Parts: sequence; C-alpha cells; structure tokens
Amino acid sequence: MKYDVANLKLAERGQARILWAERTMDVLRSIKQEFTKKKPLRGVRVAACLHITTETANLLTTLKAGGASVVACASNPLSTQDETAAAIVKYAQIPVFARHGAKRAMYYRHLNSALDSKPHVTIDDGADLVSLLHGKRKDQAKEIWGSLEETTTGVVRLRSLAKSGKLLFPVVAVNDAKTKHFFDNRYGTGQSTLDGIIRATNTLIAGKTVVIAGYGWCGRGTASRARGLGAHVVVTEVDPLKAIEATFDGFPVRPMKDIAPLGDIFITLTGDIHVLRAEHFRVMKHGAILANSGHFDVEIDIPALQKMAKTVTTLRDQVEEYKLPSGRGIVVLSQGRLINLAAAEGHPASVMDMSFANQAFAVQHVVAHHKKLKAEVYTVPEAVDEKVAKLKLDTMGIDIDHLTPEQKSYLAAWEHGT
Repeated sequence: MKYDVANLKLAERGQARILWAERTMDVLRSIKQEFTKKKPLRGVRVAACLHITTETANLLTTLKAGGASVVACASNPLSTQDETAAAIVKYAQIPVFARHGAKRAMYYRHLNSALDSKPHVTIDDGADLVSLLHGKRKDQAKEIWGSLEETTTGVVRLRSLAKSGKLLFPVVAVNDAKTKHFFDNRYGTGQSTLDGIIRATNTLIAGKTVVIAGYGWCGRGTASRARGLGAHVVVTEVDPLKAIEATFDGFPVRPMKDIAPLGDIFITLTGDIHVLRAEHFRVMKHGAILANSGHFDVEIDIPALQKMAKTVTTLRDQVEEYKLPSGRGIVVLSQGRLINLAAAEGHPASVMDMSFANQAFAVQHVVAHHKKLKAEVYTVPEAVDEKVAKLKLDTMGIDIDHLTPEQKSYLAAWEHGT
C-alpha cells in the first residue's frame, strides 16, 4: 500500500482521537452499520480530497465499510493532523497522502497520487481534484461517475464551470444540503473560528471590535459567537439582502474602508479574493489581528502586505507580525489560511456528523444513479436531507409531532379558503 504521511509512530495517538470523535458521530455510526451489512459501494473506487482530521477519518472508514476502495489526500496544507493521517493508514488500511505544512509541490503531488487510484467517485473540499480533472488530467475525466463538493467556495467554482458548459461529469453540491450548511457552516464555523483565534493568540474577545467580512452562513455563525463572547461585532457585506439581514440581526454594517481603522480582529469568510488589501492595511491600528476562515488563502492579500512590511516576525505558533514603515504591526494568523483548522481542530465532531452523513449518502446516490446523471451540479436529494435530520434527532433523543391525515389532506388541497 502506497501512502505518504509524516510519521506512522503517531498512529496510536491518532487512533485514540479518531475514536473520541466517533463517540459523538452517531448518525455516521448508524450509516456505517448499515453499509457494513449491505455493501452498497462494493467495488467502487473513491478518492477523497478533504481536511485530514479525526472526523474525516470516520467518514473514510464508513465508505470502506460500504465496500469502497478509498484513497485520501489533504485539501489544505495546514489542516492535516499528522497523527490522524498515520492512524488512518495503520489501523484503517486506507492510503493517505497528507503531511501538515506540505509545500505546494508536495500538495499537488498528493492530489495526483489520489487520482492515480483511478477513482469512480471523487470527494472534494474546495474542488482541487475536479480542477485537475478539468486541466492536466482531463483525459481521466471520462472515467469519473460523479463528484461531491463540500464547500461554498468549491460549489461557486463548479457552478461557474457548469454555466460555461465545460463541466465534464456530474457533481453533487453537498454543501447546499440543509443539514450541512445550516449547521456545519453556522455552528461549526462559528465555534471553530473563534477557537482557532483564541488558541493562536490567547487574546480576550470580550470588549474587542471584531469585524466579520461576509454574512453568509459562516459569517452569521461567527458573528453570533463573537457577540456571545462579548465582542463589539461589525459586519461588512457586498450583498444588500445579507446586509439587511445582518442589520435586522442587530449588527452594524459598515464598508471595510470605514471600519478598517477601528477593528481589533478581522475575520474574512467570503470565498472571494483580497477582501483585506493594501488600502485597509495602511489605516489599521497597531496590533490588529487578521484571520481567514474562507477555504482558500486569498481573502487576505498577503503578497501586498509582504511588500508593505519592513520585517516579518514570528511571535508564536501561527502568529506573524508584519511591521510597517510607520512602526505599526499587523498580525496575521496561520499565514492567512483556514484559521479553524490550521490553529485548532476544525468543527466539533457532532456537527460534522451531519455533514459527513450527507457525504456518505451522496456517494451512495452517485453510485446508484450515475448512468442517468448529466454533467451538471445537483443538490442533495431532499429525501437524503430529511433522512439525515431524522437520524440526528433520533440520536439526540428528540421526538417531534407528525401530521394527522386531516392535516395532510388540508395541505394538499386548494379548495379551502377564508
């Protein structure tokens, strides 16, 4: 078995952490039991480009339990947990190509290693595998039955590809499942982003002016959690509807150029490029902290900041200060990469439980229906979303009401009026 991880001697510690995460992934555990019995993925080859974390490990073993041949690589150089990668290789016997802190050349070598397994189905967290399959490995695209995408950023890229008529195989936008973005993006990102900032800096959030760039589901969750910790939260937006929503949620909305001189902590969550750039750096206060929780490391214009800085000093792990000619220092966390995975452990397992349940069911859906699927971006079937929600409620011991026959009839009729 070919693999590339940092150190297999870390496997025992990684396995303990994987089992700890599994304790609160009840939905995925129930799917794994079902997959073990029915083997719906027998003979299917799956390549997964995901954050190599304890939660991901439990998804990979679930797919293997379903009969799939699984290979994994990292979707971000700083999110890989080396002990987890080692445990997946040693205990699950799943090839992993991932090392924490991998440079660009190694990162892409790992992506290519995953695709060398000749997968039928790919799973992406940012569309990097799909990008390779539409670029340097385009000839391989005809072998792909379908792909799954877990991030807002990736779905945006794929919808653009589909709109241009260049998408070569079907893709399921797992990110768009309600049981994914309503909870993973909002509660998972909200908690893990603040967790990453606090772990990296040990700064007090209470009393700080925290600027949230982007009020999508990730921004909503992070703004809410920052306010809960006592911060003065300000939102920046380009979408008028989201700006209204932020206002009605009680957050002041300001242009970035106006709030840049006042913010203590800036968090980007837009999925777009150069949200924080030179014009903002020039007016930020000394000690301003910049963190990104969007998928790619482009939201903070690090190259521009490097050109402006006289020196760059590492103050502590994941913390670098860029000293400007004026003497002011701007602090960047985790090189502008995903703060919640680079400086912390990502989302809690209990929320990833639903996201990865969607992934498992979506793989099953692609395998069962790929011959009928066109080269389009599909949403997760509503029945899957509902099944995941019901399973989650069951594992939480929560019962809900059910419609009576009379109520069902009323909702299905058009005759009833005032």
